[in-house]
Amino acid sequence: MLNENIKTIRKSKGLSQEELAIKLNVVRQTVSKWEQGLSVPDSNMLISLSEVFETPVSTLLGEEIEESTPNELKSISEKLEVINLQLVRKKSQKQKIIHWLFISACVAIVTIFVFLFIINGSYMNWNYDNPETAVIGVGIHSFEWLFVRLAPFAFIGCVIGAILTRRK
Repeated sequence: MLNENIKTIRKSKGLSQEELAIKLNVVRQTVSKWEQGLSVPDSNMLISLSEVFETPVSTLLGEEIEESTPNELKSISEKLEVINLQLVRKKSQKQKIIHWLFISACVAIVTIFVFLFIINGSYMNWNYDNPETAVIGVGIHSFEWLFVRLAPFAFIGCVIGAILTRRK
């Protein structure tokens, strides 16, 4: 009886299993199991279901329900609400990822600076008659020269980016 009532009310409200699951903060498979009668929602979830459906818990538990057509405007607005919630979550996740990328870049820049400070230009004393060490030495020196000039600007940009993308 409960499983049939959940399914009937959900359809009359114009909700898919996925949309109902999002509103209840459960996975779609949970809603599917309720509707198939494989499991039942606990008391707190029954209250949440009644709030989402705007239906008394007693109706969910036993009263017969007439299948009605969904109010199109209400159905569309509820679907838009679900879409907006999904977009907000996606934007929040993207902002979080970007924030941590900025922080990671700051850590990488500081780590490279420390590494360059530790090696202290030891490649300057290499034997540059050997072509292999000459190429490696010139490569390290070129990287160091370019890094020391550009990294402070990149570091400042990353710090500003991390500050601007933090959650408020």
